Amino acid sequence: MTLPLVGLNIAVTRPRAQAVQLAQRIERAGGRVILFPLLEIGPPADPQSLREMVARLHEFHLAVFISPNAVQYGMEAIRAGGALPARLKIAAVGQGSASALRDLGAGEIIAPQGRSDSEALLALPELQNVNGWNVAIFRGDGGRELLGDTLKARGATVEYAACYRRAKPQQDAGALLAADPHAIIVTSSEALGYLWDMLDGAAKRRIASVPLLVPHARIAEAAQRLGWREAVPTEGGDDGLLSGLVAWAEQRT
Repeated sequence: MTLPLVGLNIAVTRPRAQAVQLAQRIERAGGRVILFPLLEIGPPADPQSLREMVARLHEFHLAVFISPNAVQYGMEAIRAGGALPARLKIAAVGQGSASALRDLGAGEIIAPQGRSDSEALLALPELQNVNGWNVAIFRGDGGRELLGDTLKARGATVEYAACYRRAKPQQDAGALLAADPHAIIVTSSEALGYLWDMLDGAAKRRIASVPLLVPHARIAEAAQRLGWREAVPTEGGDDGLLSGLVAWAEQRT
């Protein structure tokens, strides 16, 4: 059996809990995984506010989950208070979040194929006529406002449910460089910024020579602005990241 990633050191910078399955798949393809989480995910700073919103979920027409973390923490809060209301429509920004929702028993889910971002979700026909809808957006503490602002412009009332928080972990970037990665997987612009800020001038130049695999063109553009030589966009989710990684490795050889 051909192992397309044999001999390659691949750094995975997702939060630790979200990195496990991808790391296992990289190892099965022959790669050596360097786990280097650039974000820590935890419960929300204000759980009472989240509980109060979940208690009113029957008032909403649509609930949107921004990420797998939003699914994990949002659904945990929802299930603690009961269940998803029967009439509530469910949407996810990408197929990774949609899959996580299905694993937790959600039924029909509105989600884009291919790209995993707010723009792709907003382009779907199901979200064009939302005038008069009440929409709950489950997300972390802060983030892009495009989804909410666009739904408001289309006539919806939007409330945000901050169901988890992101924090910058204490990491030694020197350890990452010492592990000699052939490629680094980065899945958010925020994480990319944290990585860049950890480094001094010489280390910045060195890390910028290591190819990045990123699931969105927006992250690739941010990397290029920082000075990265190679930032390779992939599809979203584990499938997209692994396929992109294998294609990059094959082109490399």
